[in-house]
Amino acid sequence: MAKHDKVEILNKKAGFEYHILQKFTAGMQLTGTEVKSVRLGNGNLNEAYCFFKGDELFVRGFNIGQYKQGSYNNHETLRIRKLLLKKAELQKLKNKIAEKGTAIVPLKIFESERGYLKMEIALAQGKKAFDKREAIKTRDVERNLRRGNTHLS
Repeated sequence: MAKHDKVEILNKKAGFEYHILQKFTAGMQLTGTEVKSVRLGNGNLNEAYCFFKGDELFVRGFNIGQYKQGSYNNHETLRIRKLLLKKAELQKLKNKIAEKGTAIVPLKIFESERGYLKMEIALAQGKKAFDKREAIKTRDVERNLRRGNTHLS
């Protein structure tokens, strides 16, 4: 992968399953083979979620595939990884999470201008079933309008 290529791994389910209330950018504690593997695009955020352990924030379920040239130094694919945020942001998230129905979900992994891998996380509220049906309906209407279909089913 060339130096100018940007890494971006998305959690496509997050926008459908949750109302996004507020976004944060967090650093991650990764090993060398994890960084190399993510830069090759071997990551999956679909089952990932964030949780507090003490005063620290961690992500679980973030699957980073094995790095082929990693030999015995390779990492566990589904290990728990620490997220790095400022104390004020952590405290704010911890206070908001105490409310019923809110969660912290990872949205995407990207590379910063300085070359560090960052995770965009969001304070989110779960959608109800009727909210999801409404989202599907509006998406279908927009798709039909883009295609030029005048009749709506």
